[in-house]
Amino acid sequence: MKTDVRLISRVGVRVLAVVLGLGCASIGRAAGRAETLEAIHAVENPHDSVRRGPHGELGAYQFRPSTWRMHTLLPFENATDREASDQVAIRHYEWLKRGLTRGGLSPTPYNIALAWNSGLSAAVRGRVSASSHNYAERVNNLVQELSATRLASVH
Repeated sequence: MKTDVRLISRVGVRVLAVVLGLGCASIGRAAGRAETLEAIHAVENPHDSVRRGPHGELGAYQFRPSTWRMHTLLPFENATDREASDQVAIRHYEWLKRGLTRGGLSPTPYNIALAWNSGLSAAVRGRVSASSHNYAERVNNLVQELSATRLASVH
């Protein structure tokens, strides 16, 4: 099933690139959010477990209730619904991106993942644990792998 989703994503990225008139180099930039969120999902909940995490996290992106409530009025139990979870993930990604930029940090996949795991204020202040840096490195490595795969499939 995941292969089918990736194929659809690749086709969607190509169609978007054609519609927007983007070249191959721009496709990687246009797909950055999708790849980053796909990588976060792969690190957070690769088997799509519907069980709560040790801190009450739930869903594909392992949202905590407070993060979920920042971006939606839907009940927290909807975090197990992939479509609802994807929408909240997009909103959270964009919120982190704006916050990192305001804080003087580039919203790279590494910094997005760092803030996703440790919290925006901790990432901006540079007060992040070694385990959060490890998490961000894992996500960043997956994003690079996904980007290379998608770029190769476009050519």
